[in-house]
Amino acid sequence: MTVNGKVVTALGSRAIPGVDHIKLRGKLIHGDRRLEYYLFNKPTGCVTTMQDPEKRFCVGDVVRAMNRSVVPVGRLDYASSGLLLLTNDGVLAQKLTHARAQIERTYHAKLSAVPSEAVLERLRRKVFLADGPAHAVRVRKLRSDGNKAWVEIVIAEGRNRQVRRMFEAVGILVEKLRRTKMGPLTLGRLATGDARRLEQSEIDELRAVTGRKS
Repeated sequence: MTVNGKVVTALGSRAIPGVDHIKLRGKLIHGDRRLEYYLFNKPTGCVTTMQDPEKRFCVGDVVRAMNRSVVPVGRLDYASSGLLLLTNDGVLAQKLTHARAQIERTYHAKLSAVPSEAVLERLRRKVFLADGPAHAVRVRKLRSDGNKAWVEIVIAEGRNRQVRRMFEAVGILVEKLRRTKMGPLTLGRLATGDARRLEQSEIDELRAVTGRKS
């Protein structure tokens, strides 16, 4: 048996039909749950896990309040806010988070300094992180506020704290970070801490960009 593409051999291993991508002898096991998709505007100070051993406020608390069997797709770090997809579609989740997917993610970042055009060009070309080189698909300055600035940056990977580490690589700290888009999904006017069900057109767009047929 494989769960999310990994062979499972340990006794007592757990998997959730309809959430995890489970195959037995090469055949996909389909759960009987109705597939659900929600957009959640994660606040800062919320952990992107279903449970937190330190008892901090987490996405799992939100999901339980919604009374839905969905899980977050990917992560936003504790100090970041913004768009987070919640679903029980394990196949789609796996496709969205796979390194080859190259799903664009857009962030608005408040920086500790105003970046020069040369610094922005370095980010577009390549910066070196501990886990390999990275670059911005697009990056532009939105506005300056004294000696600080807001920028919009688009990346096509989902590595841990990637945006923060990219700016650290050019000597700038990210003071605030909000994800505003992921693939075809846009945060829009959704209030911080609120969640909404995706429209069918949004689900269709997600499936189109990932190659998920049904």
